[in-house]
Amino acid sequence: MAQTVKVRLRKPSRIHTFISKNLSLCRNDPCIVRSDRGLEYGVCAMPPEDCSPEEEKRYKMSVVRRATHHDDTTYRQIGIDEERALEKCREKIRERDLPMKLVECEYAFDRKKIIFYFTAEDRVDFRELVRDLAQDLKARIELRHIQVRDEAKIVGGVGTCGRELCCTTWMREFVPISMKMAKRQNLSLNPAKISGQCGRLMCCLSYENDQYSSVKKAKKPKPSGDPAEIRGRMEAEPTEAVRALKDSTLSDIIGDEVADVIGDEVAAPGATDSEVEQPTQDKGQSSDPSKDGGDSGAQTPEKAKEAANRSNGKGTEGGGGRRKRRRRRRRGGGGGGGGGQGSQGGQGGQGKSSS
Repeated sequence: MAQTVKVRLRKPSRIHTFISKNLSLCRNDPCIVRSDRGLEYGVCAMPPEDCSPEEEKRYKMSVVRRATHHDDTTYRQIGIDEERALEKCREKIRERDLPMKLVECEYAFDRKKIIFYFTAEDRVDFRELVRDLAQDLKARIELRHIQVRDEAKIVGGVGTCGRELCCTTWMREFVPISMKMAKRQNLSLNPAKISGQCGRLMCCLSYENDQYSSVKKAKKPKPSGDPAEIRGRMEAEPTEAVRALKDSTLSDIIGDEVADVIGDEVAAPGATDSEVEQPTQDKGQSSDPSKDGGDSGAQTPEKAKEAANRSNGKGTEGGGGRRKRRRRRRRGGGGGGGGGQGSQGGQGGQGKSSS
């Protein structure tokens, strides 16, 4: 029956799940496992446990055998060879003055492949470096450009919380971190206080970010209020009430049905006032011939003449026409009704002489 076992690999120092078949392992027992990178040396972190056939299909990596004396010797020799390869690679980088920082070196367990990890700000042409290392180390060389977060993951360290870095112990993938996460959690926005060993924002800012987002997205309860008080405020400020109803702000507070009823009642008085004021203004602009004729005695001669003209049907034009006639009468009156003036001027002169 298949079993699952937890094994801590040599590099990176993490615990992975492997499938073991008819192999007895105890805690801290060295073993050889087959991963996606080939054969690797590891240490059992948790004894094997029975698993179902469905669970067995989930894991592709398996335990090959228990580590032998020869495997232990190879493991110790690999550590010595990695230190020698690091020094050799650093020497070649200094000779060629390449803008790169060497981070780590990893030997495959069969010692046929060497992987160098480095960081650099820009792209680096290391083809000649690879040829030199392949000739000196007699193995297949691979150089991998990693980011600063991956560097902290490989090197390791202790965070501001006093615990070992999350990326070194259990994190497998990095998630995007932004300043909005710190702002949403009401944390300090000083980058020096929320940055990790890698110089980037700490990964732990994302642990509780979803909880803060879900609370803000939850709909707030509608505040309870007195309908009479709400109606009074809306009637006191009908313009703001109508605007708020259009923006659906009051509908969220007092409900859609109540807001519609109150909006109709509040908008009706405003419409009625405008309709009532408009006829009143029209009446003020229109003239009643009988009333104008009765007040003509108290008016000036020019205004009396204008009222008489309106009573005769001549005042049907707009305010601009009346002003033009008034200016013509004034010019006609000043000239005594001379022949150079028009017919309106003559009438104006006659009207003034008769008055």
